[in-house]
Amino acid sequence: MLDFEKPLFDIKNKIESLKESQEKNDVDLQDEIDLLEASLERETKKIYTNLKPWDRVQIARLQERPTTLDYIPHIFDSFIELHGDRNFRDDPAMIGGIGYLNGQAVTVIGQQRGKGTKDNIYRNFGMAHPEGYRKALRLMKQAEKFKRPIFTFIDTKGAYPGKAAEERGQSESIARNLVEMASLKVPVIAIVIGEGGSGGALGIGISNKILMLENSTYSVISPEGASALLWKDSSLAKMAAETMKITAKDLHQLNVIDEVINEPLGGAHNNIEQQAKDIKTAFVKHLDELNKQSADELVENRFNKFRNIGSYNEN
Repeated sequence: MLDFEKPLFDIKNKIESLKESQEKNDVDLQDEIDLLEASLERETKKIYTNLKPWDRVQIARLQERPTTLDYIPHIFDSFIELHGDRNFRDDPAMIGGIGYLNGQAVTVIGQQRGKGTKDNIYRNFGMAHPEGYRKALRLMKQAEKFKRPIFTFIDTKGAYPGKAAEERGQSESIARNLVEMASLKVPVIAIVIGEGGSGGALGIGISNKILMLENSTYSVISPEGASALLWKDSSLAKMAAETMKITAKDLHQLNVIDEVINEPLGGAHNNIEQQAKDIKTAFVKHLDELNKQSADELVENRFNKFRNIGSYNEN
């Protein structure tokens, strides 16, 4: 239960208590139950349509939130996962492969969190090592060679900052991905499905179109990290989340991303099939648009997209 959901759980507990009492004592309490259920529906809509940035951060971090591998079977047909960077090893925190979207062959790449303790350790909590980014780049270059569009799923707190990752060239692997993705001659569409953190997210995020789920976040640093750096107090993360403009709505208004995809009431985990359907609809729409552009236009438009983010004063 998240903090802002407590009123909903209080109502749910009252409903369960009345149902138990009705069954145990053989009394008719249906009118009271109906009133509470109507109140629950109203309160749910009220809460989830007025979420604060920190509330969305909490939803984006939910353990039960759908991952890349949860979405792929609902969006792509005949997906085959490919492994390894042809240099060091396969990185389970970064998955990729080939599938079909409405009959068109595509390459799919995404960061992958775990579903439990053991799986999170295996997936390194979705934080890729350098070999993960090199695997992603290998698959992107393969996609370019065979003229396959690329879809990337961003879902990470950031690239793994450990000693071994630094020794194997973490910063270089991400920097190379930025350079190479900027010049890919095929359509690239990225979507942030959970947390999009730091260079770890940007390492597979240089795309023609950037989409975000309604309750996802995209930022150069976590709210806790920002508050610790700015105010020397990580407990001010809630205030940092408000200030940083890291939600999908804020980033769309700032023209950093191209589309916000709405989530089912309560979050994507409440109806993964519907969420995947909405993502697929957005993918098809944007791919149809990008397929009309030449290779040179794709590169130029991708460059201009990132070149025009933000504003500056020459004085």
